[in-house]
Amino acid sequence: MTGFASLPPVPAGTPARDELEVLREIHNILAGERFALLTGAGLSTDSGIPDYRGPGAAPRAPMTYQEFVGEADNRRRYWARNHIGWSHLRRADPNDGHAAVARLEHRGLLTGLITQNVDRLHEDAGSVNVVDLHGRFDRVVCLACHRSYSRTLLAGVLEELNPGFLERALSGGLVEMAPDADAVVEDAALIESFVVAHCPACGGTLKPDFVYFGENVPKDRVERSYAMVDQAGALLVAGSSLTVMSGLRFARHAAKHGKPVVIINRGQTRGDELATVKLDAGVSEALSWLAAELPPL
Repeated sequence: MTGFASLPPVPAGTPARDELEVLREIHNILAGERFALLTGAGLSTDSGIPDYRGPGAAPRAPMTYQEFVGEADNRRRYWARNHIGWSHLRRADPNDGHAAVARLEHRGLLTGLITQNVDRLHEDAGSVNVVDLHGRFDRVVCLACHRSYSRTLLAGVLEELNPGFLERALSGGLVEMAPDADAVVEDAALIESFVVAHCPACGGTLKPDFVYFGENVPKDRVERSYAMVDQAGALLVAGSSLTVMSGLRFARHAAKHGKPVVIINRGQTRGDELATVKLDAGVSEALSWLAAELPPL
């Protein structure tokens, strides 16, 4: 028992009749075109990873970069919660939606894949030309010397520094978790007991190798993503609410240059007004249908 509702990926179902009508519209837009694909947390929910803003998602206030670097207590709280969340997130497997994206790429239909997710499930499913826009949860970086380390290696160090911590944290049952492996822990005394690891090379502050709220996405990732959109005949957004500008800008860029913008997401998105077609439906089902039905170029 891990303390989490760790289940196998949910198989993609069959789109409903009204969804099929919209999917045929999307098919007509994308057929014969290479398109760019932007994915968000809604694609990983079928792998047991909750999203931030989908229907039914609990309100969250993720720690900002300024909070993380500003106070040692904030870093202790973050790493304690992340240590718990990592024990679950590292067990997640790609779902049918990730597999469908990999098939689209292998068939030559994508100019590239931009993902806002840090879970690396696209790569696990076989996708190759991927921009991990917000970074990756399986690496940590030192803010002083900029050396990079495996998150798996750090997990072992944290377990040595905090024997029995996970067992105490999970003893109360299920633990709520965010897509970046931040687990919700209410026991303040348990958090205060956590010992934070430092860079083994220089003793500096370690940070997960993904973009915090309040940080900028590295310029090279942004430029590579824009290039994928520029080379495409259309942009498909799947499983993203486009709430943050890091993803919304690519939808705006595509629309500005007259490229169709297709959005598949449960619930409203910040880019709905830009959409040529919007489908409110399960992402895995829709992507699986498109991967099977879109013709070769």
